[in-house]
Amino acid sequence: MFPVLHSKPENLLLASKLKGAAVKLADFGLAIEVQGDQQAWFGFAGTPGYLSPEVLRKDPYGKPVDMWACGVILYILLVGYPPFWDEDQHRLYQQIKAGAYDLNSKWFSRYLINKMLTINPAKRVTATDALKHPWICQRSTVASMMHRQETVECLKKFNARRKLKGAILTTMLATRNFSGTTWSKGFLWFVLLQESSESANTTIEDEDVRARKQEIIKATEQLIEAINNGDFEAYTKICDPGLTSFEPEALGNLVEGTDFHRFYFENALSKGKQPIHTILLNPHVHLIGDDAACIAYIRLTQYIDSSGMPRTMQSEETRIWHRRDSKWQNIHFHRSGSPTVPTK
Repeated sequence: MFPVLHSKPENLLLASKLKGAAVKLADFGLAIEVQGDQQAWFGFAGTPGYLSPEVLRKDPYGKPVDMWACGVILYILLVGYPPFWDEDQHRLYQQIKAGAYDLNSKWFSRYLINKMLTINPAKRVTATDALKHPWICQRSTVASMMHRQETVECLKKFNARRKLKGAILTTMLATRNFSGTTWSKGFLWFVLLQESSESANTTIEDEDVRARKQEIIKATEQLIEAINNGDFEAYTKICDPGLTSFEPEALGNLVEGTDFHRFYFENALSKGKQPIHTILLNPHVHLIGDDAACIAYIRLTQYIDSSGMPRTMQSEETRIWHRRDSKWQNIHFHRSGSPTVPTK
């Protein structure tokens, strides 16, 4: 057995279409050579649905990451779709970290898949032990010889989606890099394979960071909307009960809780007032671990005063968010400049 972390499970290829064709590995651009049971942080790279929990946690990792990826592949081959899937990449990563997947309890193969998709890499089955599992070494008697038509159909759809995605990427790359130039078929495939693999994997972390930052911006916009609408109930759902704040209305004092804000909601921000429109300018989000973030921005508030004239107020705000039970809550904010309540 070669001491190499392949880290590219989507590049398992068949030598031909014949039954019993050899399985080959392609594209070792992200492969890592390891010594024994060496554990280290080799970087955040891979295909999202195949990444192991330890990679997502940015823990030191080793050979068990490939056993996790093999478990994902085995699941797809048996069920017809991935064990972990969500359009939102952050929710996908949460599924993987929790090891949250479903599998038919009647299948004997579930014992092997469960061992391969064990969250703790130290307890995850090794390649040697996996090959000794009865479902593999006694497959003629243990593994079912019947193809489940539903699984086959799901697998065809899954593969069709992958081919479509690959075709689009190939067309884009060919148009961008090879228009007007003739290349050999083999060289073109090699370049496309390398560039598509590298570009896909180097942007995984960036996409995850962008998605999480957008969550914070969206949560902030929802909070401001609750303020503009005078909706104290919605406001308290977004804010932590122990919310602390520094704001012009408190005259430099630290306010704790939301009772101080209730007065303004009930008397100055109540529904039925003139419409208020708010714009967040230049929002900057700093992620603090997986469950905390800070956002700073300029808040422009447009409104109509008592004489019917349009007015604009500006304030500078910083808010700290913390995620509890998959829900973002505002735990502290600091505002300077204009007060929340528009002047008459």
